Amino acid sequence: MNLKSLTLPELTTLLKEQGEPGFRAKQVYTWLHKGVRSYAEMTNLPQSLRDRLEAQYPICPPQVARKQVSKLDGTTKYLWELSDGNCVESVLMRYHHGNTVCISTEVGCRMGCAFCASTHGGLIRRLEPFEMLDQVLFTQIDSGLPVSNIVLMGIGEPLDNFDNVMRFLELVNSPEGMNISMRHISLSTCGLVPKIDLLAQKKLQLTLSVSLHAPNDAVRNTIMPVNKAYPIEELISACRRYYEATSRRISFEYAMINGVNDTEEAAKELLRRMKGLPAHFNLIPLNHVEESPLKPSTRQAVARFQKLLEEGGITATVRRTLGSDIDASCGQLRRKHMK
Repeated sequence: MNLKSLTLPELTTLLKEQGEPGFRAKQVYTWLHKGVRSYAEMTNLPQSLRDRLEAQYPICPPQVARKQVSKLDGTTKYLWELSDGNCVESVLMRYHHGNTVCISTEVGCRMGCAFCASTHGGLIRRLEPFEMLDQVLFTQIDSGLPVSNIVLMGIGEPLDNFDNVMRFLELVNSPEGMNISMRHISLSTCGLVPKIDLLAQKKLQLTLSVSLHAPNDAVRNTIMPVNKAYPIEELISACRRYYEATSRRISFEYAMINGVNDTEEAAKELLRRMKGLPAHFNLIPLNHVEESPLKPSTRQAVARFQKLLEEGGITATVRRTLGSDIDASCGQLRRKHMK
């Protein structure tokens, strides 16, 4: 057990069962959520308690295996080595509205999307709540920059690690912890329909980002294997149910792939499918992945596609490219490290 994966009430119960007064739990919880690397740093705790916690519940902080900083825009990519030797990535991005960290939720991924480097090698294991929280905490500590926004869009499919991700969200939202508002958190999914429905029941005020990347099953089947389990009509229906339950507009991620999904007909088909669903399209210039034959759309094609969507009543923006001089694409740095 890692104490950082416990909520404050759970930690209080645990320490009381060990004969400690209730206020000790809040002290320990506060220290852990400040990012201490050892119990020795918890100077307001008795030495005997620190020694016992160290022996029973090691903190296991991640180590920086590699770090890349963009000379163009300051985007910083971290490769974190976990206590078992596996590695995951986080990316710190600077925007005018604050600093955003994109975190991983799994070691590897089993979704098999053709344009993503994260999936090469498959799923190794799912991350624990504290391992997700550590990515935020130690990115903030290492960079010296306060993190105000979180994106669950790194390595792994967040909804494939549903329970641990929900616990992480509860922890990072905790007033006694980092206290990051749900409205400042985005969660990305490739389209696990049953889990989208389960998430809708929780009525969290986060932003749901759906990786769509295609206007129909014929195209989506070729680049996203998950579509064979949950076809595009089922996915869009789940998105409508999600909106009805939460009143939160959904963001659709759409990687622009040359000659695959960037045509005028593709834009018109999307407009037909989205009719009546409040949505925002985030058009993403495709990052090149060595193992993939897919190529990014031209700037002219992206601009034309955006114009067609907006003329049809859908808000569409083109994601600003950050970290283009480093391994910006999700999973690339880990992939190189593995090789």
